Amino acid sequence: MVLALLQGTQEIGYGTLYVYVGLFILLVMGFVATILAVARLIAPSRRSSREKRNVYETGEARITDPWRPFPVRYYIFALLFLVFDVEAAFLFPWAVIYRSLGLYGFVEMVVFVLILGVGLAYAWKKGALEWV
Repeated sequence: MVLALLQGTQEIGYGTLYVYVGLFILLVMGFVATILAVARLIAPSRRSSREKRNVYETGEARITDPWRPFPVRYYIFALLFLVFDVEAAFLFPWAVIYRSLGLYGFVEMVVFVLILGVGLAYAWKKGALEWV
C-alpha cells in the first residue's frame, strides 16, 4: 500500500489520513517518553545540600526575609520611567514625518505632550520622583 501511495495510483480516504496522523502522533509521544526515560536513567543523581538550596544572587548571604514588603515608590518610579520612555518612542516617528502631517499632526502632538506634562507635574507634586 505504501508503494502504491508513493506512486499515486491509489486514492486515500480521509479516514486513512487520520489514522496516519494518529499513528505519527503516537510515534512522537513514544519517542519523547523514551528519551525522557533514558535521560532519567543516565542522569547523575543529585544530592541536595544546604548550600545548594541557598539563593545566590550577589554572592552575599541573605540578611532579611526575601518576602518582606517592597516599597511601592520603586514600582511607581519604574512605571513613570516606562510612560516617558514610550513618549520618546512616539516622538521619534512623529519627528521623521512631521512635514507631511501639517498643522493637524502638530496640534495632536502638542496635546499628547501636554497630557504627559500634566501627568509629570502631578507625579512631581505627589513626590513620586523622589527616590528615597
